[in-house]
Formats: sequence, structure tokens, C-alpha cells
Amino acid sequence: MEARLNELEAKLSLAEDLLDALNRTVYRQQQQIDQLQQDIRALRQQLQEAAPAEPGSPGNEIPPHY
Repeated sequence: MEARLNELEAKLSLAEDLLDALNRTVYRQQQQIDQLQQDIRALRQQLQEAAPAEPGSPGNEIPPHY
């Protein structure tokens, strides 16, 4: 009975360590996701600022061979 209890305690300790490691991993991944979303918003804003307000008509564009 003593050996069985020790084995269960060891398994519980390992499971707790694994759970802590997984929680840290999920936390880091969420931080990365948040940072990537912020980067996407910034890039989207830059793209909107760089794009012309109104697209020009095809008649006003210079042909590519000029």
C-alpha cells in the first residue's frame, strides 16, 4: 500500500509539472498571438495610409512600356 501511494504521489507531481509547463507555453503563445495581431493592425494602417485615396481612371495611367 505504501509503494502504491508513493507511486501515485510521484505521478501527481509529474502531472503538476507538466500542467505548469503547458500553462507557460499557452501563455507565451497568447502573447505572441497578441503581438502578431497588433503588428497586423499596424501594417493594415500603414497600407491604408500609403494607398491613394481614389483610384485613378485607366485612361490617366501611363502604359507600362513608357
